[in-house]
Amino acid sequence: MKPHSALSLKESRHILALAIPILIAELSQAAMGFTDTLMAARYGAEDLAAVALGSGIWLPVVISLGGLLMATTPMVANHAGSDQLRRTRLIFHQGILIALLAGAAAWLILRNMAPVLDLMQVTGSLKDKTLSYLDALSWGIPGMMLYQGARSYSEGLGKTQPLMKIALFALLCNIPLNYLLIYGKLGFPELGGVGCGWATTIVMWIMALTTGCYLHYSRHFRSLFLITLPRPRAKYFFTILKIGVPIGFTLLIEVSMFTVIALLIARLGENVIAAHQITLSFTGMVFMIPLSISMALTIRIGQFIGRRDLVSARSTARNGYAIVCFTSVISCSLIALLSVQIASLYSGDSTIIQLASSLLLIAAIFQIPDAIQVASAGILRGHKDTAVPLMIVFTAYWLIGLPLGYALGLTDIIVPATGARGFWLGMIAGLSVGAILLLLRYLTLKSKCTIPVGS
Repeated sequence: MKPHSALSLKESRHILALAIPILIAELSQAAMGFTDTLMAARYGAEDLAAVALGSGIWLPVVISLGGLLMATTPMVANHAGSDQLRRTRLIFHQGILIALLAGAAAWLILRNMAPVLDLMQVTGSLKDKTLSYLDALSWGIPGMMLYQGARSYSEGLGKTQPLMKIALFALLCNIPLNYLLIYGKLGFPELGGVGCGWATTIVMWIMALTTGCYLHYSRHFRSLFLITLPRPRAKYFFTILKIGVPIGFTLLIEVSMFTVIALLIARLGENVIAAHQITLSFTGMVFMIPLSISMALTIRIGQFIGRRDLVSARSTARNGYAIVCFTSVISCSLIALLSVQIASLYSGDSTIIQLASSLLLIAAIFQIPDAIQVASAGILRGHKDTAVPLMIVFTAYWLIGLPLGYALGLTDIIVPATGARGFWLGMIAGLSVGAILLLLRYLTLKSKCTIPVGS
C-alpha cells in the first residue's frame, strides 16, 4: 500500500493517540456536571432545579465564548508544523488576553440574569437560589476561560495527554468539594445547590492554575517562557477573533437549538420531557467520540498545513472520515439494539422507558450524519475555514432541522403531530443536510488548495 494513496493504519493510530485523551478529558468534564446534578438532587428538589436552571444558562455562555479560544489550536498547529515554535508564544499570549476579556464578559452576564429568570417566570426562593448559584459560579468563569486558552494551545502542539490528566484530577476534586459545600461538612457552611456553584468555581481555578504550572514547568514548554505578562499584538489578536468568532457562534447555534426544542416540548407533559432528556443525555455522551476525533483532525491537519504538506493533510482527512464512520455505525447499532436497556438505566417508569426507547431508535439513525458533519467541521478548522461552516450549520439547524421538527412534532401540516419524535426526525434531516454541505465544502476547498508539498 502506498503511503498516501489509501487509508493508513499508522495515520489512524496518530489520530486516535490524540483523540482518546481528548475523549477522556471531555467525559471527565461531563462527569462533573453529572456529579453536580446527582448531589444537588440528594439535597433537595428545589436545589436541583436551581442547579439545572443555572446550568442551562451558564453552559451556553461558556461554550460559545470558549469557541473563540478554539481558534488558537489550528493556528498553533500551523506554526508547530512549520517549526516556528517561537511564534506560538505570541498566539498563546493573545489567546490569554481574549480569555481574560471573555471571562470578564461572562462574569458580567451571569451576574445579571434576573431579567431572564423573570421572562422564564421563575419566582420566589427558586429564583433566589438560581441567582445565588450563578453569582457563585461566575467567579470561576475567568479561570475556565484561561484553562480553555491554555488547553487549546497545548492541543495545537499535539500534547493532549497532560490535559486529560488535569481533567481527571479536576473531577476528583469536584466530588469532595461538592460534598463539603452542599452539605456543610468539616466546618464549611451548608449551602445546598449554591455550594455546587462555589465547588465548580474552585475546580475551574484548579484547572487553570494546574494547566499554567504544566505550561511553565514542562520540558516541552519551558524554553518558550509562556507564563509571562502578555502584550497585545493586533495581528494575532484579530486573527484569532476572525477564526474564533464563527466557531463560537456555531457552538451557540448548536446548543441553543436543543434549548429551544426543550422549551417547545415542555407543553407535552413531564413524561415526554423526561424521555427527551434521557435521549439527549445519552446521545450527548456518545457524541463525544466523534467530537474528540474531530478535534484530533484539527490538530493533525493544522500541523500538515503548516508543513505545506497537502498530501498528508488529505490522507489524514480520509482516515478521519473512515474512523468516524466506523465508530458511528457501531454506536448506531448498539443504541438501536439496546434502546430499552439504555432507557431503563435512567428511569424505572415503564411509560418513560417506552417513550425514551422510541426516541433512542430515531437518535441512533443520526449518529452517522452527525459524525460526518462534526468530522468535516474539525477538518475545515484545521484549514482555518470557519465562516462558511457557520452559515452551513445555521442553515441546517435553524432553517431546516428546527422548523421541520416543529412542523412534524407540534402541527398537522405534514402528518398528524408526532410530539418529541417529530423534533428528532427534524434533527436527522438538519444533520444530514449539514453533513452533506460540510463534506462538499471540504471537497471544494481541497480542490482549490495548490500549496506545493515541501515548499
